Amino acid sequence: MILEARVDTEVYQLHVPEELIAQGTDFFAQLDRDMAAGWQMSRDWIEQPNPLQRAQIVADKLLTALEKNNHQLGLLMAGYLLARLPGLQAVDFDIQGEMQNHQFHFAQSTPEPESAVIHTAEVVSEAPRGLSKLDALTQAGKDVTAVFKMGKGWRFSVFDHGTQQWRDSPLIATEAEAERLRQQALAARYEALQRV
Repeated sequence: MILEARVDTEVYQLHVPEELIAQGTDFFAQLDRDMAAGWQMSRDWIEQPNPLQRAQIVADKLLTALEKNNHQLGLLMAGYLLARLPGLQAVDFDIQGEMQNHQFHFAQSTPEPESAVIHTAEVVSEAPRGLSKLDALTQAGKDVTAVFKMGKGWRFSVFDHGTQQWRDSPLIATEAEAERLRQQALAARYEALQRV
């Protein structure tokens, strides 16, 4: 797989072998566990980085690897990005030190059916059950992120308590549609948390 890394006027073509991505699964999971404990993103401390923020953190590590000519680390970081961001083609790096401004560009893809979004919201194994309405609303708000832009589309993420990882919604064409589906996911999670 190829990832294009754009640093100011320089463009790097990173050729990441499929085997490296397959073999890096444990390493990528460890990266996710490390980031789940919170991360300093430029001037801000982020308690629980969402999938976009995690990708920006790893992209920053990729930028450092490119600057230091650390080819192996660069390939591992590129592998993480390709594994976690399906359809990723290129990364534009902010060279002013603001990792939140790293941007990702994706291949055009067709959105998945709406049912996939709702299924994502219902992943509540290991989650607290039988919560009061107020507690369920609070927990659902923590479990479903705000809508965020990814390339030319929009997504939101839902926390899977079973795996302790964030699961992305499909790529959605418009912000309004993404917000509508997010509201459905939020409602589904809210109702699931109240079930005994």
